Amino acid sequence: MSLISCHKLLISVVQKGKAKKVVEATRRAGAEGGTIFLGKGTGIYEKKFFGIPVNQDKEIVLTLFNRKIIEPIFEEVVAAGKLLETGQGIAFVIDVPYLIGIVHYCELDSLEREAMNQQSGYELVITVVNKGNAETVVAASKRAGAEGGTILFGRGTGIHEQAKLFSIPIEPEKEVVLTLIARDKTQAVLQAIREDSCLDQPGKGIAFVLPVERTTGSKRLEPTPPEEQPRPPE
Repeated sequence: MSLISCHKLLISVVQKGKAKKVVEATRRAGAEGGTIFLGKGTGIYEKKFFGIPVNQDKEIVLTLFNRKIIEPIFEEVVAAGKLLETGQGIAFVIDVPYLIGIVHYCELDSLEREAMNQQSGYELVITVVNKGNAETVVAASKRAGAEGGTILFGRGTGIHEQAKLFSIPIEPEKEVVLTLIARDKTQAVLQAIREDSCLDQPGKGIAFVLPVERTTGSKRLEPTPPEEQPRPPE
């Protein structure tokens, strides 16, 4: 029997200035709020100045919610972020297997998975590296078939306060790269990141993968059809 928890995590990457609208939209749908990060995007729609890429400021919103409101919350975020328009951003939902500290979110620990084909065909590669190495991760992922990535910066505003990702403290000198990728390209992207970022060396960083259930705003990231995949040499 496969199990799925009662909780979902919605990750929304939108243009700077739209995060508050996204949070308001999720609240209208029944969520209790969200966490906003500042970052930058390096995708296929990046602007250039005299031929030099100009990094686009992004806002990343993490919203934890009960799976019962997945439909309305997704629809509200798509509308608020104008995610059906080219280059406006993306949003995707991830299952949260375990959750502690918010007991009122769900009366059950887990529910039976209805069908494994609920997954979208995408996966999220999360890479945590030392400050200054995020661009290396993005370049490696592009070389392996990804179209870009979103970089998060851990920021501390005082000696007793620091940014968190999934409730895990992130030191200010770390950078987090989110790479949404078609599942058939995951292994190649991971290997490229591993080699270029030297993740086998102690203290260089970590990378892990999470399944993505649903996504919007990324029509170009479709998995390669089996008939179009290159055939091995005979």
